[in-house]
Amino acid sequence: MTGQPAGNVRGMVPDLAHDDDGSAPGPASEATQLVAAVRDRLRTVADPAKAPRMQAYMKSAMPYLGVSSQPLKVICREVFTAHPLPDRSQWEWAVRQLWDGATFREERYAAVALLTHRRYSGYQDEQTLPLYRQLVETGAWWDFIDVIVSRGVGPILRAAPETVTPLMRSWARDGHLWVRRTAILCQLPSKGETNAALLADVVGVNLEGSLYGKEFFIRKAIGWALREYAKTDPGWVLAFVQDNEKGLSPLSRREALKHLGG
Repeated sequence: MTGQPAGNVRGMVPDLAHDDDGSAPGPASEATQLVAAVRDRLRTVADPAKAPRMQAYMKSAMPYLGVSSQPLKVICREVFTAHPLPDRSQWEWAVRQLWDGATFREERYAAVALLTHRRYSGYQDEQTLPLYRQLVETGAWWDFIDVIVSRGVGPILRAAPETVTPLMRSWARDGHLWVRRTAILCQLPSKGETNAALLADVVGVNLEGSLYGKEFFIRKAIGWALREYAKTDPGWVLAFVQDNEKGLSPLSRREALKHLGG
């Protein structure tokens, strides 16, 4: 794998669920209207000239329509407001439909925006974690995973640490690289709420010599997680780096100590 690409394009890039009775939402439902409206609006503002550059920047097998991040945000805001979803079933169905049925990457960005939208914050709980995991496994790239971690998995962990902490320890040992990265980054925005023991564990099992210890996105995630926690407890991070000098890659160590003079 290669590292995160550089360039000036970044600003451009930002088995279905069913109703309770086992059937898919009908054609007049808010969920089906929302999905159709998102797809229609994306195609209306698409810029085919941008699409190849966006796809190349993200190293994506799935093509782009050529919709930059700002128009995408506007579309999501307006469509989500016009089509409020009445219950969890329709919300999850719409997310899965946008994601699983996507033929362009922007549709998946819209799926993540809907999944993490504040209107549906009441659904951000342990019950949603299998859906997040599916998106992590099938998305398998940093543009999806980093948003899912910061706006989804992380807040759920902070709200229900007793049940989600053991799950993150399990994910940190998973056979899927991006599931492991999710566990490493799960406390990224936690600041003073960070569980240092959990951080030490999810990082410790992914040091060099582990299954994915030499992968860029694991080494980068380790450094990033430690660097963020260093803003809260620099002494802990310094001690951790010293205690794990042999296991930390140069990249992880450099990132961890970036603001500590290391």
